[in-house]
Amino acid sequence: MYVLGIETSCDETAAAVVADGRKLLSSVVASQVDIHALYGGVVPEIASRAHTEAIYGVVENALEKASVKLSEIGAIAITYAPGLIGALLTGLSFAKGLSYTTGIPLVPVHHIRGHVAANYLVHPDLAPPFIALVVSGGHTSLLKVNDYTEYVSIGQTRDDAAGEAFDKAARVLGLPYPGGVAMDKLAAKGNKKAVKFTVSSVDDAEYDFSFSGLKTAVINYVHNELSRGREMDEAFKADVAASYTDVLIRTITSRMRLLMERDASVPIVLAGGVAANSHLRNAVSELADSYGVKLYLPPLSLCGDNAAMIAAQGYYEYKAGLKAPLSLNAYATRAV
Repeated sequence: MYVLGIETSCDETAAAVVADGRKLLSSVVASQVDIHALYGGVVPEIASRAHTEAIYGVVENALEKASVKLSEIGAIAITYAPGLIGALLTGLSFAKGLSYTTGIPLVPVHHIRGHVAANYLVHPDLAPPFIALVVSGGHTSLLKVNDYTEYVSIGQTRDDAAGEAFDKAARVLGLPYPGGVAMDKLAAKGNKKAVKFTVSSVDDAEYDFSFSGLKTAVINYVHNELSRGREMDEAFKADVAASYTDVLIRTITSRMRLLMERDASVPIVLAGGVAANSHLRNAVSELADSYGVKLYLPPLSLCGDNAAMIAAQGYYEYKAGLKAPLSLNAYATRAV
């Protein structure tokens, strides 16, 4: 069964064709990075307009690259939540129109479930149950995946997401947008013990995450050092990036370690845009190895927002009987 996936939750206009939830036939992504780099971050209205301009061509290109006709598509999988509401509505409106004119079923897909499903495309043996750690620009979630469409939340961020925290730190260090990539490279050059940041905890929610305090700490530290006459040279920036990255990742792995101390019986799946961070990948790999737990990592090409992951999850949602009416709405926030 061929599934056409469409993803427009933030600043990537994407379309893909996937066969039976596992075989990737095409994946096309129109990036808006150059546009938003001018403003140091995503501007929602600009993102929505760019989606409107790109979506027809991206979908057409995905079908052509897959050598699949629209009449052969069995379902249209569309991201409906969470994300920037205007961006979501652009993709959803296009998908609705396509579904209405062709009669192809419309399948709503949660963005976080899509990130997890990216792993299905490269790991044929991966099947629930497993633990999923989703780390991205807007989300940091620890989930128990009991079945392809049955998710239970174990822990989530109470404030900022890890990706957002990376971007804010990058900005205060004067690094180019997108900040996460620059932080990853710079952290490898610094001393992670140079600055003492603190691993956060959340009262009465041992698996939940909080990054707002860490974000404030790095901003205050840099401003205080500069006010004392410290030069913002490469060595200073590298040490801050290394120290900040180390504590942010230990904040994540501390929850994973606690979970595995209590139950290390199922595999771990890493997903989301920040899953591309080399320091996070190494830390989670070492942690999994120490407990003898199987770890599944997505390739870098499938970490960021893409429609292949939406099509993959859409297949399983469709097989579970989920079909959406044309009255389907988009949601900026939505439980997984």
